[in-house]
Formats: sequence, structure tokens, C-alpha cells
Amino acid sequence: MHYSGSCHCGAITYQFESEEFAAGLRCNCSMCRKKGALMSAFTIPVDALALDVKDDALATYTFNSHQVKHHFCNVCGIYTFHKSKVTGGYRLNLGCIDNLDTDNLPFTVFNGANLPSITES
Repeated sequence: MHYSGSCHCGAITYQFESEEFAAGLRCNCSMCRKKGALMSAFTIPVDALALDVKDDALATYTFNSHQVKHHFCNVCGIYTFHKSKVTGGYRLNLGCIDNLDTDNLPFTVFNGANLPSITES
């Protein structure tokens, strides 16, 4: 399926092709618990995401091992996606994907809070 998405203000937009989103993923690490986003249950390869960023709006936050790159818009503050340490692909904030109803998507919880070194959050 073809998908497109953006942050709230539109400074970060993207398009990609992937399988249909039938479920999501939540992580219980300190970062993910606070941002509360429903993420994609599978990762999107980096080269599959056609990203368009206006005026250097893409910012990155890291913590703990500093290997997971949490990307957000420095204009509106919305977390858009992060780069997974495990797969090297992107997990997307499903709330940023156009025309995707996340209200009733089932999800699993990744136990990132109890790992000796955060691997996926």
C-alpha cells in the first residue's frame, strides 16, 4: 500500500510503500512511555522512506546508549519516527500517517523498560 504522513505543521513529510498496518507497537521505556505514541509494529527500510524536510526542521534526540535516533519536528514538536537499533529501519509514529485510523488498532508492548541496554525504544 502507498502511505504518506507528516508532522503536525507539515515541515516534515514522507511517503512510502509497505504492507498494511494491522497492528501497532508500544514501548514501556521511559522515553516511549512519556511520548505515548503508537508505533509501527514492523520497521520500514531507510531507503523506502521518501522524506522531505523544510528548513532543517528534523531534529534528533538520543538517550541511554545513544544508538536509537528519535526524530521529531523542531517546529511543532511532533515525534515522527525513530531509527531502530535492532533492524536499522524506521519505526513510524502511526498517528502521523495520513488517513490511518489508529483508534482501534491492536498493539503489543515491547518491554524496553527492563532491558539492560535499551534496544528498540
